[in-house]
Amino acid sequence: MCYYSGSKESLCNRVKCDILFGYKLISEVFMDYKQEELLSKRRALELWDSDYINEIEVGTFEGLSNIHRYLFQDVYSFAGTLRTVNLAKGNFRFAPVLYLEASIKEIEKMPQSTFDECVEKYVEMNVAHPFREGNGRSERIWLDLMLRAAIGKCVDWSKIEKEDYLSAMERSPVNSLEIKYLIKGALTDDTSNREIYMKGIDNSYRYEEANSVSIFDIDKSDI
Repeated sequence: MCYYSGSKESLCNRVKCDILFGYKLISEVFMDYKQEELLSKRRALELWDSDYINEIEVGTFEGLSNIHRYLFQDVYSFAGTLRTVNLAKGNFRFAPVLYLEASIKEIEKMPQSTFDECVEKYVEMNVAHPFREGNGRSERIWLDLMLRAAIGKCVDWSKIEKEDYLSAMERSPVNSLEIKYLIKGALTDDTSNREIYMKGIDNSYRYEEANSVSIFDIDKSDI
């Protein structure tokens, strides 16, 4: 067994994990998810309202890292930094740490000027899974920024059901047609709509089993 101890400022001050052939099993991580959800959703709201979202570099690891750091700065001491442990989810192994940096450099070289190119780049970054936690939530914002720059649209994530999304993403490393179909059906050209962004954040968290507090409630109160 191993334990991760974050900084005093980090809510994630104790992460328990099993090591199996050098892989940390994502399903074995324990933390105060309600607090993590509350603080990171508050930052997601701030990311939009401060307009910092429009300053993020599009389609690069630096841009993705800045998103991750902003969302999880109050939660993880490793926010925005490349992971140093191997990750697995079920029977799927994400990019090994040994090749992670090289993999990301190759992903950054991928084009992002069309819908298909943006989604393919997103799929590859998901396979890389560059952070210890919070990959999906950061990567979906990253994808939206690429789509907005490339085709003037973003995803209304509230239109994609959790089960459909997870199933399509599970198969995406082999065949990305299904995830492309789901995303294309949820595209909107209303890229400056705050409510669409907020609904998208809530649904993005729901994909990760984090739905104890709505971003709309956070917006209306001092939670």
